[in-house]
Amino acid sequence: DGATAPMETRPQTDAAVCSPPSHPPAVEDDFQFLLCEGCHQESPNLKLLTCLHTLCLGCLTENKPVGQCPVCCMAIPQASGIPDVDNLLFTNLQARLKVYKQITSPGGPTCSRCRGEAALVWCCECEEFFCAKCFEDHQWWHKKKTHKVRKVEELRAESAHQFLEDNRKSCNLFCTSSSHPDQSRVCSIYCQRCEKALCCSCALLDNQHAPFRDIRSETQRRQEELSSMDRELRQRRSSFEATYASLQGEAARLEEAQREMRELIRQRVEQLVRLIRQEEEELVGLVEAQQEQGRQELARELRHVEGVLRRMEAGERLVEKMSLYATEQEVMDMQPFIKGSLQELQRLQLPMAMDRGQPGDLSECRARLQAL
Repeated sequence: DGATAPMETRPQTDAAVCSPPSHPPAVEDDFQFLLCEGCHQESPNLKLLTCLHTLCLGCLTENKPVGQCPVCCMAIPQASGIPDVDNLLFTNLQARLKVYKQITSPGGPTCSRCRGEAALVWCCECEEFFCAKCFEDHQWWHKKKTHKVRKVEELRAESAHQFLEDNRKSCNLFCTSSSHPDQSRVCSIYCQRCEKALCCSCALLDNQHAPFRDIRSETQRRQEELSSMDRELRQRRSSFEATYASLQGEAARLEEAQREMRELIRQRVEQLVRLIRQEEEELVGLVEAQQEQGRQELARELRHVEGVLRRMEAGERLVEKMSLYATEQEVMDMQPFIKGSLQELQRLQLPMAMDRGQPGDLSECRARLQAL
């Protein structure tokens, strides 16, 4: 008990408490991806849908129709319309950004313990700010543990991206076994049989766990798996974009054919306005009836392909942010769900080629016009 671990150097109490950061505060636009995709507001309750769009509870509660994503119209499996999966990445990033805003605020952060003195250091493990006195107490209590502590002045000189990246690297996975509920044991082993992270004690005491893999190797493998799937989806996305553009062109041609036919009808019918007004309405109705079925089918395909493209964009964006900012815990918790959604996207097939949007047979209508 008398042994003491190496302790960080105590910050100088006569040093300047805070000074203006050497860079402008983080641009809000850089982190717009953290907002709800429905109301575009910051929310602590973000849910991740199977289409990989992120919505807050408020938007999902008020969503009409229930059970359908308001962004891409994909069905929500849960009967209540509220997904079970939290977007841990975005929620945790919001919390870390709030800490960064405290650090770069004009007055600087105050001590999390005494709440009176200006903070001089930030403990990445405890996620708390400390003044000189409270920092000394912190070091005494944790003298047998190595906590990563950084000066507030150093953090103020960093950009928001650097701050988020450093905090990601300092985060550890803790064993969730009921035998040590205090979560004080760091996981370093991954059991491939039960697919969960373990501490060394649990791995040694339970012979049911095997084979093992280093936890960092497993998180890296999962990140690489998501990146590989993302690259494949990017290649497939070009095909969907080409199909979407083709559908738009066909829709425009269909609309143009209908417009031209209406104009021809008007030009002919206007010669006998009073006598053949009823005939004009019948002809217009005939044209619209012949084109309505094709237009509806084309509109459905457009909505479907547009929804797939939005899901792909959401997947690309989420995988990119996971790679940049996700902690190991977030990767372990969210990767299987994201992987399942990306696999579902990979299984999607392009709409079968057909003669969409071709104008219907207007011979009957032309014959009646000629008779007039």
